[in-house]
Amino acid sequence: MARGGPSCLRKSSIVDGRIVRDTRERDKWRVTNTSPGCCGSPSGESSGECRAGSTWPRLVETPLETEMTALAAGLPAGLTGWPSFAPNDLQLADLELLLSGALKPLTGFMSDADATSVARHGCLADGRPFPCPVTLVVPAGVVPPDASMLVLEDPESAPLAVLEITERTQAGPGEPVRLAGPVRALREPEHGPFRRLRLSPAQTRAELGATGHGPSDTAPANAAPRDPTLPDTAPPDMVPAETAPRGPVLACLTRTPLHRRELGQLRHLAGGMHARLLLMPLVAGPADLVARPAALVRAVLACLPQLPADTLVVPVPLAPRGQAGTRAEILARALVAASYGATHLFVPEPVPGGPATPALPALPTLPATDAAIRDMASTGATITGLAGSPVSLVMPGEWAFDLAAEVWRPTARIGPAAQRSGLSPADLTGLLERGEEIPDWFTPAPVAHELRAALPARRDRGLVLFFTGLSGAGKSTVARDVADALAERGDRAVSLLDGDQVRRLLSAGLTFSRADRDLNIARIGFVAAEIARHGGVAICAPIAPYAAARAQVREMVRQTGDFLLVYVSTPLEACEARDRKGLYAKARTGAITGFTGISDPYEEPDDADLVIDTSVLTRQDAVTKVLDLLAAGGWLPREGARR
Repeated sequence: MARGGPSCLRKSSIVDGRIVRDTRERDKWRVTNTSPGCCGSPSGESSGECRAGSTWPRLVETPLETEMTALAAGLPAGLTGWPSFAPNDLQLADLELLLSGALKPLTGFMSDADATSVARHGCLADGRPFPCPVTLVVPAGVVPPDASMLVLEDPESAPLAVLEITERTQAGPGEPVRLAGPVRALREPEHGPFRRLRLSPAQTRAELGATGHGPSDTAPANAAPRDPTLPDTAPPDMVPAETAPRGPVLACLTRTPLHRRELGQLRHLAGGMHARLLLMPLVAGPADLVARPAALVRAVLACLPQLPADTLVVPVPLAPRGQAGTRAEILARALVAASYGATHLFVPEPVPGGPATPALPALPTLPATDAAIRDMASTGATITGLAGSPVSLVMPGEWAFDLAAEVWRPTARIGPAAQRSGLSPADLTGLLERGEEIPDWFTPAPVAHELRAALPARRDRGLVLFFTGLSGAGKSTVARDVADALAERGDRAVSLLDGDQVRRLLSAGLTFSRADRDLNIARIGFVAAEIARHGGVAICAPIAPYAAARAQVREMVRQTGDFLLVYVSTPLEACEARDRKGLYAKARTGAITGFTGISDPYEEPDDADLVIDTSVLTRQDAVTKVLDLLAAGGWLPREGARR
């Protein structure tokens, strides 16, 4: 829904040039002037709008007032009158990369012509290579038809940037709208785990250039990554100095923790190339295995003792652009790696469907480099280019664990009988779910510790047990009995979120429209996910008639714990025969409208983990089936095997 401006500026009065929130009255903001001539009198209130050309002040904390982060100088005076929108996490990630310059030559969200050209041909409309569309889609009605500016907010409704709307694309009335145009930063993002490590591309390039790597203070011009905004014919002296590290930089962009195989490959390749390592955990979107980006960063930091001392770790908010290892994902990573100063990109597996091109940039001429490259080639490692990539790709070749030497090495140097492959993702997940030790030959102990913290054994992991079914199906009865059984056992901390109870407390005031029903389920899902985040068991028993709402909860919970869907499939006839509350009778006479199963649909789940019909099962049998599901999956120790 369009708003009159970002929430932090609503109801603002201009008193001195500082925007602060009065903690004594929520959602009211006062602005005091710290510089004469800005926003009216130094000591009095003004009309609430800065004069053209005035300087937007830095925000500071005062007693009884909540600190607001400083806005960039020159903030547009019309900000309070512009509509605002809070992008989702992946959209915020794109915005941060755009504002930092990591997606050059883009300066904003793509036009329809650019997005279409990139999707079809892998290049912008003007022919410059670009790996993936970068667009902003908002719900219909967020932006008024006559609006030319849109304030983009963070999750706390503080303004981050302004989008100048140059184009709108909409498939039809009521459909989402794709907006295009340049973006302008209002302030630096300041929240999120490991923010101190999230250097900008310019800061990273400066760090790489300042500390360097290798025996020479000056790297040849062809060792510097090319700025995508420069023409292909730009001479070396046109490459900005801060983009040129002192030697090769091998970047590893990853969504999964690094284990001994990858660590050995990185050491081997970096040593042979005389390159500095740049580890870039990707913190936008779910991380593989550990799920949460913060856990991925911890796992990457845990492996640093296994790598050269000058290895640099810079988390980067690059959202997924395809499955890992696909050409689209690799090209997106290559673009970002180049922006951060990398000259080469570590690619564990061969690129599918990508014709090789000459490697660019080349390795500098250093002592023993030729011999090192020959040695790398003898182990199956290759350095190659890829059409559309601004950096060369480095592929390590086949590696295995050498049972005789007890070390990971290229398979070319291990006899067939002494080779051992690594654990598959399924094998590793199974060990973690069962609470078993991860072998040291596979991953270092500090990394294993972080994996166990991020993915505890199922018996200790948060769980949401979500019952769905018609009114009168028996959801609440079975859910309460299961909660009682768990409380009696004492294995797990349990919270019960029954549908009727939630309606009275958490969702008081909501109607039974589809929008409000979805909001009710989203609220239940949010609370349940927080319970799971802290290792508890949340048992939910709403009707939840719509598949999309249930899927949203499942996705929400999977970021913090496990989710099990129990469909109580008791037929409508049996539910209506029970009708303890008389609701079906009222629905049949029209006294109640929009009643699920009578005048509103129930979408039967096809993804349930358990289906029970209380019209053919006794109450105890239904509870037993649920407890058996928990025990079989490892979320609950079986009787006799309790700790």
